[in-house]
Amino acid sequence: MKRMLASLVLAAVAAVSFAAVSSAQSERTIVQVAASDPQFSTLVGLVQKAGLAETLSSGRYTVFAPTNAAFAKVPKSTLDALAADPAALRAVLTYHVAKGRLTAGKVVKRSRVKTVNGASVRVSVRGSRVFLNRTTRVTKTNIRASNGVIHVIDRVLLPPSR
Repeated sequence: MKRMLASLVLAAVAAVSFAAVSSAQSERTIVQVAASDPQFSTLVGLVQKAGLAETLSSGRYTVFAPTNAAFAKVPKSTLDALAADPAALRAVLTYHVAKGRLTAGKVVKRSRVKTVNGASVRVSVRGSRVFLNRTTRVTKTNIRASNGVIHVIDRVLLPPSR
C-alpha cells in the first residue's frame, strides 16, 4: 500500500513538473524559447543580427527552426555573405516563418505553406516523416511559445531565386 501511494505521489509530482515546464515554455515568445535552447544559438544570433527578434516576439508565427547542425551544413562563405547582407539574411530567415500558429497536424494537411518571405515552402509526407522542399526533414514538432509554434528542421531553407 505504501509503495502504491509513493508511486502515485511520484506520478503526481512528475505530472505537475511537466505541466509547469510546458506552461513556463508557452509563456515565453518564440525568440525566448529558441534562445533558451543551445541548439538554436546560430539561428537566434542571425535573427538578432537581422533585426527580426522584436518582430518574432509579437504577432502569431510558425517557425521552421534550423539547428546549429543544420547551419553547419551551409558553406561558411554562404553564411558570411548572408551575415554581410542584411536584406539577403532577412529574406532567408523570413523564408523559415509562416504567419499564424500552424501545428504539425495543420502543416501535414497542406501541400504548401506560404512564408513571411512571400514564397511558399513545399510540404510532403513520406511514411511517418515530414519534409519541406523535398529534402529538409522536420525532426521535432509543436514546441509551444506564447505567440506561436516552432518545428525543428535539419537543414537551412533557401528561398527560390526571383
